Amino acid sequence: MLASCATQQDAQRDEFTVSVLGTNDVHGQLLPDGGRGGLVAISAYVNALRAARDEDGGAVLVIDAGDMWQGTLESNLVEGAAVVEAYNAIGFDAAAMGNHEFDFGPVGSKAIPEAPGDDPRGALKRRVSEAAFPVLAANLIDNKTGRPVDWENVHPSVILDVNGIKVGVIGVMTSRALQATIAANVVGLRVAPLVETITKEARALREQGAAVIIVTAHAGSSCKQFEDPKNLSSCDMAGEIMRVASELPPGLVDHIFAGHVHRAIAHIVNGISITSAYSSTRAFSRVDFDIDANTGDVVSRRVFPPHWACLSVVRSSGECASPVDAANGIVSAVYEGHAVKPDPRVLEIAARAAAFAEDIRQQKLGVHLESTFELATGTESPLANLMTDAMLESTGADIAMHNVVGGIRNTLPEGELTFGSVYEMFPFDNRVVELQLTGRQLRRIIAEQAHNHGRRAGFSGMRVFVECTNDKMEIVMELDSGTTIRDDDSLTVIVNDYLALGGDGILTPIMPEGGFDVENGMPLTRDMLVKWFQDNGDSLNPEDYLTTENPKWNVPNPLPGACAL
Repeated sequence: MLASCATQQDAQRDEFTVSVLGTNDVHGQLLPDGGRGGLVAISAYVNALRAARDEDGGAVLVIDAGDMWQGTLESNLVEGAAVVEAYNAIGFDAAAMGNHEFDFGPVGSKAIPEAPGDDPRGALKRRVSEAAFPVLAANLIDNKTGRPVDWENVHPSVILDVNGIKVGVIGVMTSRALQATIAANVVGLRVAPLVETITKEARALREQGAAVIIVTAHAGSSCKQFEDPKNLSSCDMAGEIMRVASELPPGLVDHIFAGHVHRAIAHIVNGISITSAYSSTRAFSRVDFDIDANTGDVVSRRVFPPHWACLSVVRSSGECASPVDAANGIVSAVYEGHAVKPDPRVLEIAARAAAFAEDIRQQKLGVHLESTFELATGTESPLANLMTDAMLESTGADIAMHNVVGGIRNTLPEGELTFGSVYEMFPFDNRVVELQLTGRQLRRIIAEQAHNHGRRAGFSGMRVFVECTNDKMEIVMELDSGTTIRDDDSLTVIVNDYLALGGDGILTPIMPEGGFDVENGMPLTRDMLVKWFQDNGDSLNPEDYLTTENPKWNVPNPLPGACAL
């Protein structure tokens, strides 16, 4: 019996736990919002987790799944430099490259290259060169070489030494990454298939002795229930990362950190655990591996549900505290038996970035919002309609069109409207583009978008009526004046350069090779919106922008998949 106990104790000492904490779609969120999130809070949870693993002889890895720095005023004003600084202070081990890493274009104020010497990836390359961790992009291919891009500190994969065990990490991005950023900034690049890339890279890492293979993928899906990682009934199995995991050779990859779609996952597919934690640091994901220190074998694995990144909790419920909770009922959060305390270095970085942006953020635009314009999922939400209406009225065009699903990133809160709120609602440096389209071209766009259920383009200036008989699509388009748009009519249509260069595929049915011409002298879409708000003072009410009774899109539900012009 004594010999048996000794053997068990030796076995326990021969195993250690590797906790891998994941973030995704941080989008420049340095500071907490409403008492939770921000890299400030992430730093606190990372430190608590490290303290726990230090006590039991384990280790912690911190991995990001892309879209790190584009999205907040504090980050965008310095083209993501503050976020990279915070990642370095936290001690990230690796990060995937996401589609929005390309958004800043050349270093400086230009969002796209305007002169022959402008490097369309200049800002990205500078940020990556400052990172103390590798940025991974195994399936981002340079068309000139046919190989993964060869930029400073950008690699297909990396091997990390964790307590003497080799852990391989591979980075990939969604197959549509280059269609979800500014096309001018990704000229000469392409994205290779995820499954083939991961398989090739993982096999090479295994040959180099990697005992654990982790993929950090800027590609995603979603699940709604997290009690049982093996229960996939609440998951979208058609989502990209679920399909990728299902097609990988069994046993090759151990875990995938996912992202891109801002949803959550904590499940096991084809023997591969997959985690993702919404966006903007509201939560983080985690997987623990118990490793045999002698063989490197994974003895067991535990997948954690997404964990809200709150610094304080309500004493009675343990839920994240909010600004409206009574102060005497709030206590500091505890994680893995350790107090959740932000890293002082990250606090200082975030405070410095916030101070730099504060004057700009607080600039009042002279408009009072009677209630919040919510960030809704529909194409015709009051916020989406407000955006396209403002674009239309600012230009005098016939029609304004915008990728309102994905192209609008935050609410406009109730009260006095500030520049900061508009910036967070639309953080992209996209320019206004004026197109001259025929009614026939517009009809082709509408025919394609009619099938894009859930992500249809938003527009102002017209209404459309789609009918389908024997798979033949009939489209009637009416201007707000009541005039029916004919195929030979010439129309002025306002979009942004993201769409004009192929973004979201909205204009693809009529796109000339290389995209439409973009005039660099046109204003930024955001600046045009700010001026519209300043010129339309007094107050605005979301109810005035409802189109429920008079929708712009009128399409059969469901629309037969074979229905076409």
